[in-house]
Amino acid sequence: MPNPKLGDPNAINSAVLHWVEEMSEHCGPDKTFWCDGSIEEHEALTNVAVSQGVLVPLNQTKLPGCYYHRSNPNDVARVEQCTYICTQTEEEAGPTNNWMDPREMHHKLDALTKGSMRGRTMYVVPYLMGPPGSPLSKVGIELTDSIYVVLSMRIMTRMGTVAFEHLGQSDDFNRGLHCMLDINPERRYIAHFPQENAVISVGSNYGGNVLLGKKCLALRIGSFLGRREGWLAEHMLILGVEAPNGDKTFIAAAFPSQCGKTNFAMMTPPPHFKNWKIWTVGDDIAWMKPGPTGRLHAINPEAGYFGVAPGTNGETNANAMVTISCDTIYTNVALTPDMDVWWEGKTKTPPPELIDWKGNPWTPASKEKAAHPNSRFTAPMANNPSLAHEVNDAMGVPISAIIFGGRRSTTIPLVYQAFNWIHGVYVGATMSSETTAAATGAVGQVRRDPMAMLPFCGYNMGEYFKHWLNMRKEIQIPPRIFHVNWFRKNDRGEYLWPGFGENMRVLKWIVDRCRGQADAREVPLGWVPGPRQFDLEGMKDFDASRLAEAQSMNPEDWKREVLLQDELFMKLYSHLPKELIFQRELLVARL
Repeated sequence: MPNPKLGDPNAINSAVLHWVEEMSEHCGPDKTFWCDGSIEEHEALTNVAVSQGVLVPLNQTKLPGCYYHRSNPNDVARVEQCTYICTQTEEEAGPTNNWMDPREMHHKLDALTKGSMRGRTMYVVPYLMGPPGSPLSKVGIELTDSIYVVLSMRIMTRMGTVAFEHLGQSDDFNRGLHCMLDINPERRYIAHFPQENAVISVGSNYGGNVLLGKKCLALRIGSFLGRREGWLAEHMLILGVEAPNGDKTFIAAAFPSQCGKTNFAMMTPPPHFKNWKIWTVGDDIAWMKPGPTGRLHAINPEAGYFGVAPGTNGETNANAMVTISCDTIYTNVALTPDMDVWWEGKTKTPPPELIDWKGNPWTPASKEKAAHPNSRFTAPMANNPSLAHEVNDAMGVPISAIIFGGRRSTTIPLVYQAFNWIHGVYVGATMSSETTAAATGAVGQVRRDPMAMLPFCGYNMGEYFKHWLNMRKEIQIPPRIFHVNWFRKNDRGEYLWPGFGENMRVLKWIVDRCRGQADAREVPLGWVPGPRQFDLEGMKDFDASRLAEAQSMNPEDWKREVLLQDELFMKLYSHLPKELIFQRELLVARL
């Protein structure tokens, strides 16, 4: 029966009870544990996880409330080749998704999950994505046999009684089943059933594959629901820029994984920007819907951060270092002899000895990295000293600008602004990035990643572009759209832009453009900063000539870039909106 703290068992949602009973009979756990999200429950489950060796306590003097988790070496990243969208027809899923007939996938997964929890506990994890009372918030129920998932979901979502209070007696909730099985990559599936509002994940225990509220519900299922219900589920951070006079401007930004999203969302302005503040609403996901004022409003559906550890330090992201200093689960980082954590980039000089992410002794002379390149921290957003006061606003925050950005070492300038909404959709649809360790496969290859949603769109991406274009009809005051590239390099392989806190200079120009306070000049790509509109005061070893190099646009490079866009456009051609084809032809003409 449900945990008494959830209230009268007879008052628990009947659809939830029926489904849990059905899944319990199918998976055959020794017992079923209903989570209520309380502090007492958290302490008890943490003790169980430690006794089972799933979590290892870290140095509680240095890192109070923090624990270490080591995953199977074959299970360290999202697995796009094992991720499926199971719609009634293959055309609905589109050519950029792996597709399987829902009946076939259910048959396959039923066989794998039948009796899979014998000898284990089935945890019932009710969770709310979004602020309580928000019309955009969604409820999910995840059934899992992983205590690591339970403790992580408590950080990443509003987990427990609050979800049932929001759900009431409705049967409109995401049904999520996660079975670890034996963590065999040959039996690893992350299957989404958008028309059933359901997810089944088997054979993995890595966060991106098994924290079903995150990429699964918030993006793949969320994007499908958003198209049906008239809103956008996007792989975007949300931040607020507060000027010295108190004016706040809220911005959403889409960057592929490991392109600086968390650092940007938690940015500390450089000393030159005295009395300017950056407030974090969210670092990864935005749900956006037109509000009553005619503007696009956004909520962060999450309650925590599942961030990449390598490269994070006091200089690149001081707020993140404060955030992860307590009540955090670290995964696949390295350990010091006194049970502190370390990863590449945390300090300039590595410690003389460590235990690496695989559990082996490590020294600076070792050939392999001490921490996995995709090692993670899972931390509550409440720890963030720059957390926006509006983060729990049920109506969300008004979005003045949308930024797209990828990791490109050539061709793409530091910043430019789209001419209008349709051109901005084209800019987002054609954005590209060099692949990173967040997904399995080769690192450093350039691939198209429209709106940073290629791995996360739950239906045909051509129809997704149409949905973006159609949303303009519902938005009376549309956000301005920009593109940035922090990662451009010169001929010597050196980054042209210092990045991190200095990104505030780009952000200020964007804010000023939104408020009509900055000039721009027109180039074939869009609008770029005017000669005196970009503040470089106080920058070391950086002047107007270096900015010009970072902003330079070679027409021949761009002609090649336009040709490379054909790879994605041809794949989506049968569903590609004619507006995007027209925008491409306009760009060719301008070049």
